[in-house]
Amino acid sequence: MNQYLKDSSDRLFASIQENWHNFIEQIPGILLAILIVSIGMFVAQKIAQLSKKGLSTKTDDPIMVNFLVKAIKIILSTMVIMYALNIAGLDTIATGVLTAAGASTVIIGFAFRDIGENFIAGIILSFNRPFNLDETVSIGDVFGKVKNIEFRYTKLSTFDGRDVYIPNSDVIKKPVFNYTQDGFFRFDFIVGIAYEDDILAAEKLILDVVNKTEGVFQDQQHPNFVFTDTLATNTVNLKVHFWLETFEYGMHALLIKGRVITNVKTALLREGFNLPADIREIKLYGTQTEIPFRLNKNESN
Repeated sequence: MNQYLKDSSDRLFASIQENWHNFIEQIPGILLAILIVSIGMFVAQKIAQLSKKGLSTKTDDPIMVNFLVKAIKIILSTMVIMYALNIAGLDTIATGVLTAAGASTVIIGFAFRDIGENFIAGIILSFNRPFNLDETVSIGDVFGKVKNIEFRYTKLSTFDGRDVYIPNSDVIKKPVFNYTQDGFFRFDFIVGIAYEDDILAAEKLILDVVNKTEGVFQDQQHPNFVFTDTLATNTVNLKVHFWLETFEYGMHALLIKGRVITNVKTALLREGFNLPADIREIKLYGTQTEIPFRLNKNESN
C-alpha cells in the first residue's frame, strides 16, 4: 500500500513537472501571441476606419458603409485571434474551436433562432431596404424616423422623444410605410358646413385658401382637392387633401397643417358659411311635460 502511494505521488509529481516545463517553454509563444492580438486588433481598427473613408467616397449609403466596416473588423479580428493561437502553440485549441463551432451550429441555430433570423434580416436590410437614414416610416405600430440599422435591430426615434429598437426580422416581415422617401407628404382633414350652405362655393373657397397657404405644394402629379365626404347628422362634411414638399416630417409639416386649417376656418366664417356644432335631441319620458332649465345671466352684461 505504501509502495502504491509512493508510485502515485511520483507519477503526479512527474506530470506536474512535465506540464510546468511545457508551460515555461510556451511562455515566449504566449507572450508573442498576446503581442500579435494587441497589434492585430489595432491594425484591424485602423483598416476598418480607412475602409469607412474609402467606402464613403464610393457610396452615399451610410447604412451599407456601416455594415461593411463592421463585417471587415469582425473578420480581421477573428483571423488575428486564430493566428495568435497557432503562434502560442495552441493550434489544437484553435482547431477545436472551429470544430466545435461547426458541430454546434445546428444546436445554436435552434437555441438562438431569433438572433440568427434577425442577423440575416439585418444583412438583407443593409443591401436591400425600403428606407434610408432620417426618413420617416411606420413599421407595425411604430411611427418615427430611422436612426440606424444594426446587425440585429433597426432603431427608430419617435416624434415624442422615444427610441424604439425593432428586430430586423419584424422589419422584413411587416409592412413598411415610408412617408418621406419621394419628398412629398399628403395631409387631410374634414370640415363640416351647414346643410343650407352652398357646397360647391364652399369647396371652391377652401381649395383657393389651401393653395394660397405658404408651404403647401401642388403640381399635376400631386393635386390638392376638396370633395363632399359624408352627409352627417348635423353637417355636410367636406374632406380636404393637400400636399407638402418635404423630406422632413415633423414640427414644420404639422405647423403648415395647422396654418391651413386655421386659414380655412377663418375664410369660411368670413364668407358667411356656418360651422354647426353637434345638435343633441332631448326626449321627455313618463309624465314629464316640460324641460326644466335655468338661464344664468352674465353679470357683466
